[in-house]
Formats: sequence, C-alpha cells, structure tokens
Amino acid sequence: MGADHVDALVIFGATGDLAKLETFPALVGLVERGVLGVPVIGVAKSGWGLPQFRDYATASLTLNNMDPASPAAVKMLDLLRYVDGDLGDPATYAAMSAELGSAQRVLYYLEVPPPLFGRIAEGISGAGRAAGSRVMVEKPFGNDLTSAQALNATMHQYFPEEAIYRVDHWLGLDPVESLMFARFANSVIEPLLNRNHVQSIQITMAEAFDVADRGAFYDRTGAIKDVVQNHMLQVLATVLADPPDGTGLDSWITAKSQLIGALRPLGPSDVVKGQYDGYLSVAGVAPGSTTETYVAVRLAADSWRWAGVPILIRAGKCLPVTATEVSIRFRQPPHDAFELGDHAAGNGLRFRIYPENHAVFTLVGKKPGAGWEPEVQELTFAEHPGADMRPYDRLIGAALGGERWLFAQQDTVEACWRVVDPVLGDVGPVVGYARGSWGPDSASLLADGETWHDPRG
Repeated sequence: MGADHVDALVIFGATGDLAKLETFPALVGLVERGVLGVPVIGVAKSGWGLPQFRDYATASLTLNNMDPASPAAVKMLDLLRYVDGDLGDPATYAAMSAELGSAQRVLYYLEVPPPLFGRIAEGISGAGRAAGSRVMVEKPFGNDLTSAQALNATMHQYFPEEAIYRVDHWLGLDPVESLMFARFANSVIEPLLNRNHVQSIQITMAEAFDVADRGAFYDRTGAIKDVVQNHMLQVLATVLADPPDGTGLDSWITAKSQLIGALRPLGPSDVVKGQYDGYLSVAGVAPGSTTETYVAVRLAADSWRWAGVPILIRAGKCLPVTATEVSIRFRQPPHDAFELGDHAAGNGLRFRIYPENHAVFTLVGKKPGAGWEPEVQELTFAEHPGADMRPYDRLIGAALGGERWLFAQQDTVEACWRVVDPVLGDVGPVVGYARGSWGPDSASLLADGETWHDPRG
C-alpha cells in the first residue's frame, strides 16, 4: 500500500441500507484489486455480534448476485470486525478504539444521517482517534446554505478540511470520469469549449419512474435538492471547469469550485417547477404539498470562458425515458456559403452518462446527389460492455488512498447551495404535468430558436 493509505476502515451505520446495497459489494471489488487488506470495523446499534454482522454482509453479496464463497469475498468477510453500541455513548467509541488496536491512520465512513455527523466526530475525537485520520460522509451536506455552513463548522471542530471526503456518488460513475477524460485527452475538443464556439449547453436527467415508496423522504427534498444542487452541478462543472494544471488532479477540485462559484444565483424567472399528476396521493406526501418532482433551470456563468452562454439543466420523475445526457451545441458557421438558411444543421457534442456511456460528435456532410442538402452523421465512442466499476468501489478506494479529487470540498458544496438557495421552497409556482410527458412547459428558459435536447435520439 502507498504512504497515503490507511491502516483501518471503520463504517458507522454498517447495518443500514447503503451498506447492504453498495458497501459490501464494493469492498469485495477493492479486495479483488488489491486495494483493501486492512481491518474493516462495523459500528452500529443492532444488538449483534460479529457472526450476525458477517451474515449480514454475506446476505448483501448474495443480494447483489455475488458469490460469498469467492476468494475475494471470503477475504473481505474475514477482514470484518464489529462493535455494537449507541452512537451517543462514549463507551461505543472506547470499544471501537480498542478494536483499532495499533492503527494510526483510519478512514471513518459515516453511513448515517447528517444530524449524527457531529456526535460521531466528537466521539472519535474523545477516544483520541481523530488525529491523522480521514472521515468520509454521505450527502446531503445540509438542506440549504446556512445548514451546510453549520455542518461544515461542526465537522471542522474535529477534522481539518483536507481530512473530510464528501461523497457524491455521481463523481464515482465511470461515465462522468469518461467525460472528463475525453475532454482532456483529446486536443481537438478542449479548444472548442468556450463562448466563442459554444451556442448553448443542456443537461437532462430524466427518470421514467415515480417516487415509489420514498414519498416521506422525497417530500422533504424535491428535485432541486435531490439531484440539481449536487449531482447535476457536479456534472456541469466537469463539462465546463478549466483543465487540471501541472500540480495534478487535486487542482481539478479547485477548478470545479471556481466554475460553480462563477454561476449566478438563480432567481424566480430562471426556474420552472412541476409536480407529476398523482404525486399528492403517494404515501408520506403531505396534503397539498408543493414539492417539485420536476425542475428546469437557466444558469449563467460570469467568467471570461463562459459569459453569455445559456446553460440549461432539467431533471424530473415520470418523464418519457430514464436517461442522463449532456448536450453541447456549437455555433453555426459564420457565413452560410451554401445558402442553407433554416435547413442548416449544426455541430454538437453529446455525453451520455446513463444508462449507457458514450460520447457522440455530430458532423454535417453533403447528401449525395444534386444540390446542397446537408446530411448529419454521428461519430460515436461507445462504452466497453461490462467494463464499468461500481461507483462505491472507486470512491472508497480513492478515500483509502487519499485521492481527494473524486470528492466535494467545502467551498464547492457551499457554492452549489448559493446557486439554488434563492429558489428553494415555495419560490415560484409548481405546475402539474402528466406522467410520461416532458413536464410543464419550460420553453421560456430557452433562447430564441432553441429547443430542449431529447435524449431519446
């Protein structure tokens, strides 16, 4: 292991849903890749001992169609330790410390709700186990700018900023890494990504399904907090931020923070909110709720690189398709040499992030035959089937090795909240829309002559 690698992993909330669905399978992947070979200590209040905890991990692997008898799974299960106790009790942290033994550099993974972050950080510190260690925390990082700042202040009482690894699992998605890679590994793309060449940028995150049994959670959250403030602004920053410099990939998180910091805070005229028909009858949803299940926003970046370029994001549930796509539309040639007029087709660059992973460059050629009729062709760089890695495999592995660039830092999180804060809650009307439609009419956010990009093709 490298010098930055930890010598123990402690998971708080290790008997919860995230562990069952994501963490244990990811740990097997890490063992398989030779990244994980240190003790993994689960801490929770379940009344269990180590045998039940191992059984829970085994059941998680089976649930994820993984063989618990495979060599990597057997080794992972053998690394597990368990501490049962109340997270408010100092004795729990003393027992954790005893289980850690001589470990000096520990990664603490807090798979718990944010209100518990401060208590756990205090407990770790009280047991004398905070110094030299790292803490990995799940979103949400607050519910607005004020609560995010308070949460950061609490965490900083016990851990310095460089020891805090804030998880946005979208940053662990292979297609998001592929998007960044395509930008900076191809000299023909990056020079075009600026206001001189780009007409507009759109990101669509469409989900064809509803909130299902998550009504109570979703009703407190809504589309802006659930996916725009975090996932979509991180994807946007991956598309627009300046390239990493010679200091390496750690400069990338600073570049993304600067880009998001340059976005103007949204106002009511920049937002269209919608709620799908039938949402109010979902279990857990408050009567008369005005929580948005669809949102479209128009952003503007006050930077030399992107000034004046319309940036659009839309996200919603019960839309016609489940797909996430970034669409970059380039400007028309400055002179219409072939007198194509309204029939002229433009160049574009699309990054498909979900469910497939591919990049598509749109070029225009002449259709064979008489006249100057344009024909659009697409150059596609497609994913390799089955080559993807679980996002939590990538993220936990990065935190184990001290790679911070895959995580959100404090100033980026707060900058994201500054963008959306003015339109949270009951700002602006929430318009009903039919299931299977593209949501309420949001054409008012688009520039003249523009339409929303349809990720169906």
